[in-house]
Amino acid sequence: MDIIIENLTKKYGNQKAVDNISLKVATGEILGFLGPNGAGKTTTMKIITNYITADEGEVYIEGRSLKENAQDIKRHIGYLSENNPLYEEMPVIDYLEFCAKIHGIVKTRVGSRVTEMIRITGLNREKHKKIGELSKGFKQRVGLAQAMIHDPEILILDEPTSGLDPNQIAEIRKLIKELGREKTVILSTHILPEVEATCDRIFIINKGKIVADGTADSLRKQAQGTDILRVKIEDGEPNQIFRSLQALSSVSLVDFADRQHNRFNVHCKTDDVKRQIFGLCVDKKWVLTEMTPFETKLEDIFRELTMN
Repeated sequence: MDIIIENLTKKYGNQKAVDNISLKVATGEILGFLGPNGAGKTTTMKIITNYITADEGEVYIEGRSLKENAQDIKRHIGYLSENNPLYEEMPVIDYLEFCAKIHGIVKTRVGSRVTEMIRITGLNREKHKKIGELSKGFKQRVGLAQAMIHDPEILILDEPTSGLDPNQIAEIRKLIKELGREKTVILSTHILPEVEATCDRIFIINKGKIVADGTADSLRKQAQGTDILRVKIEDGEPNQIFRSLQALSSVSLVDFADRQHNRFNVHCKTDDVKRQIFGLCVDKKWVLTEMTPFETKLEDIFRELTMN
């Protein structure tokens, strides 16, 4: 099921938590939903799940208005909220059976669905324990299991790997990737490497407004504007190398990356920059020991877009 959000706005008093945002998430796509605390991520996710209503705008699920078809549409959505509320006095297996019944799963299928979720989320050894006795990581797995128990077409996951150890994170990432082949997934997280490892597309929101929408590669290109090379040249005086690189017609800007070791970031204007740098080193009898593309980190892009 695809999701279309049009001109969504939500206010709390005079403050706009979500400010006229629009986006589309296609079936089989995993969207990474990023933003600093208070940016409007959780509010947007709660609106999509119909936990709260928008002041303006509309959400369409598979072409159907959420406002007009809320009860039916909610059956097709699985939601793991940020604070992951659970009934801690209930054993894991009883809680998942309870969730399955709430979602209207027929009695003959409840047992098999619970067994499948316990297997997928690695809860077999903990299934008879009370939820309150579990570690934070295993509680998070219970939350994931309840979100998926009714096999929804749409998954909304708010910080799904919070509290998990590295092995558990890798397992949950793999699970989300597999689910994303046939489901629509919106994943909110503060762990930026997780977004690159898991998501097909990245959506960044800041102060309720969209500030970026694209793949990790496209966001890097937008942030850089031009290609950047990391260059290391030996046997030359740093300032002289700097001036010589800056004078090349294919170079727009040169920065010192490491003055002590003659490393430079070279911003390129044209495709023949590598040939020109190589020719310069031959002419000056300098030794070129490094010339590699410089990749902007997603962390740098996120910081640049959300600092204001």
